[in-house]
Amino acid sequence: MLKLSRTLSSVVSGTRNSPNFRTYLRLNDGKIGSFFHDVPLGLDKGKRIANMVVEIPRWVNAKYEISKDIKANPIVQDTKKGKLRYLNNIYPNHGAPHNYGAFPQTWESPLESSSLVNQDIFGDNDPLDVIDIGRHVSPTGTVKPVKILGSLALVDDGELDWKVVVIDTNDPFAAALNDIKDVYEKMPGVLENLKRWFEVYKIPTGKQPNSFLFDGNYKDTEFTLKVVQECHESWYKLVMGELHGDNLPSTENATLPHTKGNTVFGVDIEISQTEEQVPPEVNDMSFIK
Repeated sequence: MLKLSRTLSSVVSGTRNSPNFRTYLRLNDGKIGSFFHDVPLGLDKGKRIANMVVEIPRWVNAKYEISKDIKANPIVQDTKKGKLRYLNNIYPNHGAPHNYGAFPQTWESPLESSSLVNQDIFGDNDPLDVIDIGRHVSPTGTVKPVKILGSLALVDDGELDWKVVVIDTNDPFAAALNDIKDVYEKMPGVLENLKRWFEVYKIPTGKQPNSFLFDGNYKDTEFTLKVVQECHESWYKLVMGELHGDNLPSTENATLPHTKGNTVFGVDIEISQTEEQVPPEVNDMSFIK
């Protein structure tokens, strides 16, 4: 089994709050790798643990995500219609309510309906989203093992967009949390707030509320492990060239699970600590009934 890891690091290039900002994965040998393809998922079903890549730290507004098509798949700030995207503040949350990221080596296929849901609905063409509800704020580009607790089957613009709830294995609560029901008991209010945030967080941008499958109920750990495994298998089919369609992620930089060594990308990186000023409206607070 591919091991869990806290030893991978990242390096920042470009100017923060600008389109050229990048966070790259630095492999253990110092070379640049892919957050999407080169970080092992490291799924341990017995311990209910896998590796998470943190994209958006808790309370941060910038909408960071792993690029599926830029060489080496760095984490970038998403744009829409040429403008940088920021998460609106939905009272009482500021930016993302928890560390927000993805499971590497997973992919929600837009070509195949999930066998785990009760209707014909396709994936959103992205790595599987992960929400770390632990107390530690993790910087963008952090790779860490997390315990899988449950999930929400969110429907966004007609696409299936799973949200997997996890907790950092180093968190003081981790030992006491083994399933979604434990979160309700040990961390009251967290899951209710998280679900509401996912339901309404796009309303300030003029969109309708998101909806959920399974009557909006969280699925337990056992079910969620099947979700993670299914998305990992979809990723494997993608990088093996078994799937074909329009607008699929580039796999030219993928290191396949059975190959030896790490992919070398030869990316030129200019390390920078500069940043542009955040637009003042990013600090506005939205109040939604």
